[in-house]
Amino acid sequence: MAFSADELRVLRRALANALHPAPLPDEDVRDALRLAHSVDEAVREAGRLRAFLLDDLARYREALPGSLAGYLDLLEDALAAGYDPGADDLAALRALRGSPPAARLLTRCQVLAERSVRARLARVSQATASAPAASRARLLALPGGRAAEEPRPKPPTPAPAERPVPKPSEVFPPRRRPVPPPPPEERVAG
Repeated sequence: MAFSADELRVLRRALANALHPAPLPDEDVRDALRLAHSVDEAVREAGRLRAFLLDDLARYREALPGSLAGYLDLLEDALAAGYDPGADDLAALRALRGSPPAARLLTRCQVLAERSVRARLARVSQATASAPAASRARLLALPGGRAAEEPRPKPPTPAPAERPVPKPSEVFPPRRRPVPPPPPEERVAG
């Protein structure tokens, strides 16, 4: 993202005011709001562009191997924009590793994918490492703890039913077999 000279002046005035608060003229407030709106719009546009790039990448990946050159270029652009290659990308590149550019890109994508997986695992392990400590602290803070526990009474057994439970054969009588038609000799012409 690049700022124009006017936008940099507005940004500099806003930062100076953040460091040394003072009442701002209305014009400076309007300029700061306009700059904030422009930055928000640039962020939204970057998101739309990223979504378009990833959709385009998926279309090219589905059209492989005929779209090899276009797919490799799009994947390079996506990686430069911070895209983490997925399993589909790695599988496509493995299938195309006979091409030297695809083989080089496969090596790069494998490294990036491994870094991404390691970072996710580190976040998960940090989250799970802090969760048990917090839950143990709460459990230890309960009054009495395990020593205060008394043996739990067993739930009462249900009383036997007054009527016996019917058998399935009593509820659903057996099927009667269909009577086979009489042989042709015994049929009477009518």
